[in-house]
Amino acid sequence: MISGGGTGGHIFPAVSIANAIRHRFPDVEILFVGAEGRMEMERVPAAGYKIVGLPVAGFDRKRLWRNFGVLLKLWKSMRRAKKILADFRPDIAVGVGGYASGPMLKAAQKAGIPTVLQEQNSYPGVTNKILAANADAICVAYPGLEKYFPADKITLTGNPVRKALFECRLLRDEAKRLLGFNPKKPLILVVGGSLGARTINNAIAEGLDRMVSAGAQVLWQTGKNYIDECNRASAGRGDVQAEAFISDMATAYTAADLIVSRAGAGTISELQLLGKAVILVPSPNVAEDHQRKNALALADRGAARMVLDADAPAKLVDEVISLLADREGRRSLERNIASMALKDADEKIVDKIVEVINKK
Repeated sequence: MISGGGTGGHIFPAVSIANAIRHRFPDVEILFVGAEGRMEMERVPAAGYKIVGLPVAGFDRKRLWRNFGVLLKLWKSMRRAKKILADFRPDIAVGVGGYASGPMLKAAQKAGIPTVLQEQNSYPGVTNKILAANADAICVAYPGLEKYFPADKITLTGNPVRKALFECRLLRDEAKRLLGFNPKKPLILVVGGSLGARTINNAIAEGLDRMVSAGAQVLWQTGKNYIDECNRASAGRGDVQAEAFISDMATAYTAADLIVSRAGAGTISELQLLGKAVILVPSPNVAEDHQRKNALALADRGAARMVLDADAPAKLVDEVISLLADREGRRSLERNIASMALKDADEKIVDKIVEVINKK
């Protein structure tokens, strides 16, 4: 059983783990458990797996009076989790974080079913911190998490990533040409997540003239909520392509000389494995400010540049133009971020799952 979700950052690792399990054990039965109404209820079946939903919801940390309904949903979710366990009878339950995994993993632990946690971030979420004491193993993507988890349960595995990103065999110039860009000019790839990032989009829109004047081309994933206004900002500019969503990220990553991105754990793991120079703009709208902590873990090692969301309107484009003019600075970022990469995370996590099952 694999439980978690709420965002792509939790869903992609969960599906990658499931794929690795199924590849090694073709006859395995896998059941996902997520949160009703969240994106995992669509993404997981699309990946070929069965999923059931719980009526669980995240706590509202700013408007505490709204949490009575959240507590009621939690109680209902715990009751439903017990029934799911009784019906499916898993050999092991794997939690990938997010509030969706809390009731299911807690119920599994109470029932004596072994549990493995997968923590994507450099600063753990509340759910995994609560579950850690009774977990059998904890797979992490960053060193130093002994501050939050029992040291004897931690295995450094890295984060599972989408395999398709590493199937591109094009050279950078070829990838640029395929995307409709001039192969002789630097390309900036801007990604703010599948829904987009308003602060990044506004800063890029304001700075398009300056970036193009500096010789740059821009491939701009705006998110579906911002595509119309970003299309207006880029209208008539041959060196700028605005897309609501980029489906072929493998080619986009290959083509990019410099990337501007949010600091989600999954994205960072992809950039580490690909060895890409990146300016991280951590989202301030996430639990426990974990994106800023993810970005700091790289910036402190010279593996990325960081611009805080609040500073992006004034500083982001300046940072982009500065790095465009500093080829050796970009090369240094590429070397340092690649040195942090942890390969084959999905296989290492499956190794740990098998070890725990055998031990039990």
